[in-house]
Amino acid sequence: MSGTVTEIAGAELDAGRFLHEIVESCRPVVIRGLVSHWPAVQAAHTPTVFRAYLRRFDAGGQMEAFFGEPRIAGKYYYSDDLAGFNFERRRMHLSDALDLILSDPGAGDQSVYAGSLVTADYLPSFDVENAMPLLDRAIGGRIWLGHASNVSAHYDTADNLACVVAGRRRFTLYAPELIASLYVGPIDNTMAGQPISMAASSRPDDERFPRFAAVRDQALTAELLPGDALYLPKLWWHQVEATAPFNALVNYWWDPFAAGPDAPYTAMLLAMIAISERPSPERQAWKALFSHYVFRDHGHPLAHLPSERHGVLGPLKDNYGRIRARVMQMLRGG
Repeated sequence: MSGTVTEIAGAELDAGRFLHEIVESCRPVVIRGLVSHWPAVQAAHTPTVFRAYLRRFDAGGQMEAFFGEPRIAGKYYYSDDLAGFNFERRRMHLSDALDLILSDPGAGDQSVYAGSLVTADYLPSFDVENAMPLLDRAIGGRIWLGHASNVSAHYDTADNLACVVAGRRRFTLYAPELIASLYVGPIDNTMAGQPISMAASSRPDDERFPRFAAVRDQALTAELLPGDALYLPKLWWHQVEATAPFNALVNYWWDPFAAGPDAPYTAMLLAMIAISERPSPERQAWKALFSHYVFRDHGHPLAHLPSERHGVLGPLKDNYGRIRARVMQMLRGG
């Protein structure tokens, strides 16, 4: 049977405790009532009041919305042949999408979903009135609006703090190490940027995904109400179900442990083209070097030497630029 995500009361947290006790553990945590004080959460009790509230901030920008026919029941997914998708994308003004979503939630012929809208661009000053107390103010939010929907399990390459403003959200989570059993779809033909698990939302008796049967019960679940938040570490798979007729969420993506501008995902893509189709014995040899120098399974690779002899393997804050310059030179063929 699936487990549940650890919970903590939002009133018990400040930014320092959040970072050191929750973020550094790299485990998902539900934070109850974290943003229940937000004016947006209070306004969202009534759709018409919420629409008027958001219109105060609307900058008039255009965005892309997903439109799904009733037959998909809010499950935005691939078409049967995996070449396309089962929904339509339309460019429109945020205010028009909001009217469609809020005018008669759940009663229209089509479901509407608008996501990942940068609040600073589309709703200037929203973040001022609805500030996130646990993060630096430079980390801006994104808003997600729509009817009931089911977003397939996927991962993010940044840490995620997701805050429910309206409706309900059910998260189903799988740990990163289960990836081989999740039957991941294409990484370059995706619905919204990240690849999805083809198996996580499949029927229990689906014979296409035999390895998933052994890990299905390892899922963690979290049920969030307005004002609640979920901290989700990077690379954790999450299926997100918005279960009310009208739903709104604000999330924050950030990398709390970045030493510079280069993302781990970039390194993975480079490693794919450099290593993935070499002979298995050679891949195992490179795996040993990665474990030693990158993942440091046995501690610092030069722990047996005096620190003044660590060279570029000394503190990363002192050597980041040197290593990066060498990598860029090698990529240019130098």
